[in-house]
Amino acid sequence: MINKILSLGLGKVGTLVATLLSDQFEVTGMDKQAPHYDYELPFSITTGDVADLVLMEKMIGQFDAVVSALPFFLNSPIARIAHKLGKHYFDLTEDVPTTNEIRKLSETATAVMAPQCGLAPGLIGIIGAHLGNDFEKLRSIDMRVGALPKYPNGAMGYAFNWSAAGVVNEYINDAEAIHHGQRKLVPSLQGKETIQINGAQYEAFYTSGGLGTMCETYAGKLDRLDYKTIRYPGHCDLMNFLINELQMKEDKQQLEDILKNAKPPVDEDVVIIYAAAEGWKNNELKRNEFCKSYGPIELNGNSWRAISWTTAASIVAVVEMVANGSLPSKGFIKQEEISFEALLNTKCGSLFK
Repeated sequence: MINKILSLGLGKVGTLVATLLSDQFEVTGMDKQAPHYDYELPFSITTGDVADLVLMEKMIGQFDAVVSALPFFLNSPIARIAHKLGKHYFDLTEDVPTTNEIRKLSETATAVMAPQCGLAPGLIGIIGAHLGNDFEKLRSIDMRVGALPKYPNGAMGYAFNWSAAGVVNEYINDAEAIHHGQRKLVPSLQGKETIQINGAQYEAFYTSGGLGTMCETYAGKLDRLDYKTIRYPGHCDLMNFLINELQMKEDKQQLEDILKNAKPPVDEDVVIIYAAAEGWKNNELKRNEFCKSYGPIELNGNSWRAISWTTAASIVAVVEMVANGSLPSKGFIKQEEISFEALLNTKCGSLFK
């Protein structure tokens, strides 16, 4: 049973997560400071430092589930407390070490441990697996996601509508892939390709964390599986210059500060989701594709950026599925094991139709 939910992190995404959850559950949002909006939020708010683990154990104990929209580096202690108390846990992390730790905790969990419930990892893995499930024998699954300004400016063509710490982390760490049937690590910001979507040209390149647990799931079952981030042309070379040639990978905080100062968030954004699977069905080689672009939408009378609502709707849909019994009630949940059709039939999942 999930009735009461503690929603951690009240930035743009976290506030919408708590807002969407409050349509179906009793929700309390928590952050260091209460968010300031010129309208009333539909959930109660408490303030406190999530790094205070004594406080967090006391707080989490009062709820059935905890949903984290915190930066990736704050999630592990929260997950450990949820595990200790037998509470359901959901987060948006793309960080591989954090996910590995939560995976280990799930071996003895009495409730759900579900990290990686955002766009990538998360929804893109659900879609990729959905496309691949149609085949008797798989050859490949390609997954691409981009969160971009609708009107790019400057050589970088980007705006930090998402966590700068998360972007830097996924640009620096190695990415998992399956190539020629072999599971391997590949350097992020490599493997650049040019792709055309709806008549526009983009580039895509490896970044870490986007596949979640898919390499483990599909090992030995196909020839190629990889995830790449979509950006406007030129972005990858500039980030390679900053991170590798200028050695800014050695000072992540300075790099984050430079990028946030240079490319602030914008309200007009677009999220592009593209996936393709190839395989054999009835002895015939076929290709299944999914490609959609999502822009800002109005929810509960307020406008929300594309990156905010697509991310929030992804994680809330998974919470809905655990609550309604269409997902297991305990243990680790792999995103690729979630039914795309069932997700689309949830209240928040239906936004992706």
